Order: sequence, then C-alpha cells, then structure tokens
Amino acid sequence: MLVLAIDTSTPAVTAGVVHVSGDSASAGTVDTLAVRVTVNPRAHAEVLTPNILECFTESGHVAPDLDAVLVGAGPGPFTGLRVGMATAAAFADALGIPVYGVCSLDAIAAQVESDRNLLVVTDARRREVYWARYTAGRRVEGPSVVKPRELESWPSEAVAGSASHVDLFDLPVEPIETPSPAGLVSVAADALLGGATPDPLVPLYLRRPDAVELADRQK
Repeated sequence: MLVLAIDTSTPAVTAGVVHVSGDSASAGTVDTLAVRVTVNPRAHAEVLTPNILECFTESGHVAPDLDAVLVGAGPGPFTGLRVGMATAAAFADALGIPVYGVCSLDAIAAQVESDRNLLVVTDARRREVYWARYTAGRRVEGPSVVKPRELESWPSEAVAGSASHVDLFDLPVEPIETPSPAGLVSVAADALLGGATPDPLVPLYLRRPDAVELADRQK
C-alpha cells in the first residue's frame, strides 16, 4: 500500500511517499519512494505542501494513488504541529482514505537500530525538551515535557533526537535527529496492513500554546 507520511513536530518539515507491504502479523517491508525535508522552524505552512507535491513527482505517483496518510502527532510546538495535522487530515478527507497519527518520538526511536534502552528528546522551546524512554523499541515512559536538568539520564543507555539537546545528557548519542517517513510508517505498519480503523487525530501539545487570546491572558 502507498502512504503519504508527514511530520512537522520539529524544525524539520518532513514529507515522504512510502510503500509498505506484508501483513499485520509481521513488521512489514517499508520502502521510501521519495522524501523531502526542509529545516525551517518558521515556515511549516509555506513549505509542507510543496514538499508533498515534489514527493509525488519524484515517486511517479499522484494523490489518488494513496491508500492512507500518516502524520506525526507530536509532541511538538503548537503552530508547527497543527500545520502537519491539518494538512494530513485535509488530504485524507479529500481522497476518502484513512489518516493515522503516531507519536513523533516513537518514529525517532523506530529508526534507531540498537536495542539499548533509549531516551529520545526534541526541542520544546522555553529551554525545555519533549521526551520519552524506550526499552526494546517500546515506549515505557512519556511523552512529557521538562527542563533538561530535571530529566535523569538513567536508566537509559543511549539518547537520540535534537542535536541541540542530546549532548546535555551523559549518554552515547544515536545519530537520529528527526522522524523520517519510513520511521513514521514503521510505527503504524501493523495498523496500516491490518486495515485497522484509525483513532481520531489528537495532537500531543502537552501544554498551552505560547500565543493566547487577549481575553485568556486577562483571566
């Protein structure tokens, strides 16, 4: 099946066309046909759709060929994250196909080949990080948001994620910084191949947006 994968939970605006095959009893085979990544934390809305269209062109497919849409649901900053979620929902609705949301930190963890206990961190701004822990590839703690000094390295044995933050932890660094289309799809491969009904899209903001209505500020 053909999947459009999107993530805007980090400064990297990511889109890809991915083919996944197999069955829900196995991990499935995930092949990336095209991918575009633009690192710009202030231009998610401007570059995401052009990136998607470039992926269609490179892969030799058009939107009606898609069987599903997959989107990183965060955690991530409010403005960027909602661009990806809204775009994914719009494509799926227009094409009449399912849209699946996955934790973006899970997608980073899925790209790490080591089986060591893993800590994944991404930039939450405000001098904080989003984080989750993984054992044997499964999330066992998080996602949550915290100041780096308040997050213990133990019991993790390696760290992956934001290049600006991984060195704040006394752990070996796995060189995976952002979710890839293949990483996103691999997290949801069983659901995709099994034809599972997706849950409603729920963005993992984990806190209120920086920008609020004036009436809210005065409460």
